Amino acid sequence: MASVRLLSYNVRSLRDDPAAVARVVRGIAPDVVCMQEVPRFGAWRFRRRRLARACGLRIAAGRRACGLAVLAAPHVRREAREFHLLTPDPGLHRRALAIAVLETAGTRLIAASTHLDLKDGPRLRHVHEILTHLARARERYGAPVILAGDINEEPGGPSWTVLTGHFQDAYAVEPAGGEPTFSARNPARRIDAVFTEPSVRIKGCGVPIADTTLTADYPKATDHRPLTAELEVPQADLNHARERAT
Repeated sequence: MASVRLLSYNVRSLRDDPAAVARVVRGIAPDVVCMQEVPRFGAWRFRRRRLARACGLRIAAGRRACGLAVLAAPHVRREAREFHLLTPDPGLHRRALAIAVLETAGTRLIAASTHLDLKDGPRLRHVHEILTHLARARERYGAPVILAGDINEEPGGPSWTVLTGHFQDAYAVEPAGGEPTFSARNPARRIDAVFTEPSVRIKGCGVPIADTTLTADYPKATDHRPLTAELEVPQADLNHARERAT
């Protein structure tokens, strides 16, 4: 088993205070970060790299489209990455799934970041597409899956219910810290989540709220609060065939 601290964070294209975003991430000190709404316009590549450096991390997965990225700490090694565009809907933002296959302490894991639609129909359809992509990645890399992101739906909704039919809702299993993730200034809704395979042991999940210095930066940084999960990831088959996505 390897201990992994995973952070899911919607950073709203750094439209607020990028320095506060970096302070929040560094204060949490994650091994892996699944980010949503990272910059995708106007020197986007430079801005993403600068953000990763400011957080003490490096980019493990993500492309320009859809504002998704997976970041990893220096001690976490990237073995492969994938990026999947989900089916489009006219007039709506394009949605996607960013996947990083990572190794830490001799254990492999699949970390995936997504940001689902505001509309019920596309959101539910995309959930089924995501499950197909993740099942293929699980088979390809022989590692447990962790999916994190902005679900744009609260627990009990149709998409959330489909996801919990396949994965553990980390906060529901082992709540630790605050529950609502939106908005950062007036938190009232839990619309961000970390989902894991049953083989992953969840030690705690929630919004870090004990450090008042950290929480003071939440409304400065972005409109979502950071969601952190403390996980124990089982040993994967490191001899499994390593197929790398381009």
